[in-house]
Amino acid sequence: MNSRLLEGKSAVITGAGSGVGRQAAFLFAQNGAKVTCADIREDWIEGTVSEIRSAGGEAQGALCDVTRRADVEGAVAKAVETYGRLDIIYNNAGIASPMTKEGGFKSFVEADDDDIDRLLAVNVKGVILGCQVAIAQFRAQGGGGVIVNTASVAGMIGWGGALYGATKGAVVNLARRLAFELGPENIRVNNVCPGTMVTNFGTGNGGNLPQAALDSMARLQPLGRIIEPSEPAQVALFLASDLAINITGVNVPVDGGVAAGK
Repeated sequence: MNSRLLEGKSAVITGAGSGVGRQAAFLFAQNGAKVTCADIREDWIEGTVSEIRSAGGEAQGALCDVTRRADVEGAVAKAVETYGRLDIIYNNAGIASPMTKEGGFKSFVEADDDDIDRLLAVNVKGVILGCQVAIAQFRAQGGGGVIVNTASVAGMIGWGGALYGATKGAVVNLARRLAFELGPENIRVNNVCPGTMVTNFGTGNGGNLPQAALDSMARLQPLGRIIEPSEPAQVALFLASDLAINITGVNVPVDGGVAAGK
């Protein structure tokens, strides 16, 4: 049995410049995938691609704002042009709840129109566009393919900020319905749903938090530890691989047990 779970597969990963996306790009490449690393920041993309190539993996970068259809189409087109096809898209790019000037999260009623528009554009529209563009390419290839999205445990239960949870709840239900509609075409759709993490976009300050804050975040989860970005990435690898060949429409919590108690 081949231990490289994605051998020869072509994958596009959004938000691949940092956090879960970067970890997933490494894992996918280590498991034989040819990875197109899409992100809004060119310097982050270059860092991810460089490290993958230094480790012997195959990767390229694609500058991509997931809220722009042309950018998403461009990333998928680049994958097809370089690697011949698209087998997997991991719609991972996302942002956290809007922050106050003091560095805390805004309450639901504090969020202004710009906050709402930005959160919906990245977390909902960005995933929708990724799914649409990938599905069109899968169909052009004759069917079959894998879609993985990063949602959140906040989209599964009443936990975390209401506005953020609403955007991730949309992704949760999008996967359920798309899995049902696309099953006959052998296109699988699943979500990874992390709990509390510290990433560049997860805290709004590049992940630089005092130990007291980290300890407080860890206590939110029954297992008592913060989720590391590599952990949702490992679940994404599983869902993208043939190990999950008969799994579709599921939302997998990587949350230290939070959802179990709700």
